[in-house]
Amino acid sequence: MLKKIYFASPLFSEMERFYNEKLVLSIRDAYPGIEVYVPQEQGEINDKNAYADSMAIAKYDTDALLESQLMVAVLDGATIDVGVATEIGVAYQAGIPIIGLYSDSRQQGAENKQKLAALQEIAESQFSYINLYTVGLIKMNGAIYNTSENFITAINGYL
Repeated sequence: MLKKIYFASPLFSEMERFYNEKLVLSIRDAYPGIEVYVPQEQGEINDKNAYADSMAIAKYDTDALLESQLMVAVLDGATIDVGVATEIGVAYQAGIPIIGLYSDSRQQGAENKQKLAALQEIAESQFSYINLYTVGLIKMNGAIYNTSENFITAINGYL
């Protein structure tokens, strides 16, 4: 039975924190009986005016992840955030299902002949790239969605 969700996302810029707050609020509204663990809400280890060493951060978040029955992960950005990728590896190894959100608009146009032809030119890809190893870990025990609406709806399949 799903009791706790671990929310993995980059959390260092104002844009990232605001987006995370909005997305987590939507998850909490959709699933009010489920606890959502959000690292950026953990002031004890993520208040950047204070101090927590690497082992404290790793232990605190890993313990919370391993107590969860589902991980949801934001994969957007120039690359998957290194902390998120690490958390995905931990969740995969622990057998915790993972739902990913990858909303990069450059995924669109897969049938566009000009965009496909541009792939033959060096440095002219019109499509985004996401690390396939990390994607594979998610897909072996979960799924990836390209809209927050579908991402949030997918949680229902794990209740």
